[in-house]
Amino acid sequence: MSRPLFVRFETPPELAEKALQLAQVAKQTGKVRVGTNEVTKSSERAEAKLVIMAEDTDPPEILVHVPMLCEEKKIPYVYVPKRQRLGQAVGLSKSAASIAVVEPGQAGGLLEEIANALPALKK
Repeated sequence: MSRPLFVRFETPPELAEKALQLAQVAKQTGKVRVGTNEVTKSSERAEAKLVIMAEDTDPPEILVHVPMLCEEKKIPYVYVPKRQRLGQAVGLSKSAASIAVVEPGQAGGLLEEIANALPALKK
């Protein structure tokens, strides 16, 4: 299966798991914005510390602008395979195409670890 248009690099499964764990902890102890509109607003205002997008988002066109916006604002971003798992990580009963971690709360170390791993993936 080919990658969706908005996926610019492959995220290793262990890094995707850390991103889901970060989303869960940030939801409980920090601040998370859920949904592409909220992610876009948080990114434009440079409030987001990390953006997480689901690779199986349908239609993929709704996320095409997000990686470009993140790179423009120098916000790290990562992909997870399933939107259902992303939604569950932030306490939703339905799926989420993308989320923005605004305040990592107790997951600051995880955020730093993910952000440090990203430059090597983008090459």
